[in-house]
Amino acid sequence: MTAVIMDGVAVSKEVRGRLAARVAALVAKGVRPGLAVMLVGDNPASRVYVRNKVKACAEAGIHSVMDEYPADTSAADVLARIRALNADPSIHGILVQLPLPPHIDVDDVLAAIAPEKDVDGFHVESLGALMAGKPGFQPCTPHGVMEILDHYQVPLAGRNAVVVGRSNIVGKPMALMLLGRDATVTICTSKTRDLAAHTRAADIVVVAVGRPRLLTGDMVKPGAVVVDVGINRDADGKLVGDVDFDSVKEVSGFVTPVPGGVGPMTITMLLANAVTSAERAAAAG
Repeated sequence: MTAVIMDGVAVSKEVRGRLAARVAALVAKGVRPGLAVMLVGDNPASRVYVRNKVKACAEAGIHSVMDEYPADTSAADVLARIRALNADPSIHGILVQLPLPPHIDVDDVLAAIAPEKDVDGFHVESLGALMAGKPGFQPCTPHGVMEILDHYQVPLAGRNAVVVGRSNIVGKPMALMLLGRDATVTICTSKTRDLAAHTRAADIVVVAVGRPRLLTGDMVKPGAVVVDVGINRDADGKLVGDVDFDSVKEVSGFVTPVPGGVGPMTITMLLANAVTSAERAAAAG
């Protein structure tokens, strides 16, 4: 058996095509979705991520504002800028690129963003809404995973799903989203004893722990759906995921590659959240 490769690039293009129609409808009403991106410090990876987000906004017809600050910027200045963006009606989404310099408290910054502009889905109110099954912004990466699963018509109700990882950004919200679609969900961590016993029993495995090639073919049930959220560099400098792709694709029914799997969906779902925010603002008058 050779798995179907779930193409995140293709799914991303499809989703962005639908977004373009929604943006056009908003513009026709005099509303252009606006996203503000804040970068504090000079982390090279963060700079690349921010540049890609700004470029994606331009391609989608979304107005973007990028604020760059030196690493020694005070927390008070960052919070003041967030308050100004909260009050700006032309901005529908606010994204503060992580990580932040160590002297700035991440929780304080995320809490300062107005929930209705929390397009990253990291605010405690957004996460609480997800847990309660209420409308809110879903974190972009697990939201993108759900889009991929839906695109490939992967049934979720009644299926056994294992999420390896428990971060607030991916693991926990991923488990809640699967649970919300009536999957039976197990969360595993780095402390889980006999991880393979859990993953071999799963119909769906989502791996998001940042450990290169953690999940191997002998840990996967034949025909299972495997989603790799990891992005790592191996000893040779090659970009790899948390899944040993070569061995897993010979056992699983579906698998995402790295690169080209979940990665392209993260920015796409950020754009989707920004458009949704603009639609809500337009409806509220």
